[in-house]
Amino acid sequence: MLKSLLYDDYSVPLGKRVTDFDVKETNIQCVRDFIETWHYSKSVNGLRISHVFGLYCDSTLIGAMIYGPLGMANAWRKYGESESDVIELRRLCCIDATPKCTESYFIGKTQRWLKKNTNYKIIVSYADAYHGHRGTIYKATNFKYEGLTSPGRLIQYGDKTYHDKAIRTKYKNKLKPFAQKLRDALESGDAYYVNTPGKHIYTFKLK
Repeated sequence: MLKSLLYDDYSVPLGKRVTDFDVKETNIQCVRDFIETWHYSKSVNGLRISHVFGLYCDSTLIGAMIYGPLGMANAWRKYGESESDVIELRRLCCIDATPKCTESYFIGKTQRWLKKNTNYKIIVSYADAYHGHRGTIYKATNFKYEGLTSPGRLIQYGDKTYHDKAIRTKYKNKLKPFAQKLRDALESGDAYYVNTPGKHIYTFKLK
């Protein structure tokens, strides 16, 4: 069984190169805890997920990536003729103790996999300026800079942030339990809104 690493008690063995790492398609159950530990959002709640990849050093999970439909309704219209043309890189994280260029290697591997195994025409990703991200890794992997989104707002609840649409998610016309929990937290003051700057937009053509 592939081992999932959650805490900062592992270093890539000396002599290991980035090209020694394996990129494998996996599922959200295998990377959920990892992403909630290593990604700045600390969350995968509310994500629509199409493809999940793990980055492994031998059998140890050292990176994770999620692709899915664009989070913003109808945003795909700016990039493709149909929603099925467009995929968003929703989550990317690695442990801190990885060699230089690990993330660009990881992204490159998944770009080639998507190009070979799917009909997507373009990848869209956003660098979150609120968290100090400018998209350096996307520039290094030949993404094109497309400008900024409009400013938005998030819900801060504990040490995690959520998109404000999280309070509107429903199943069979009823609010999901977590959506109701967030609403209750906002009413009680345990959660609050945070205004955020626009995100940097990057695209990569697959076809």
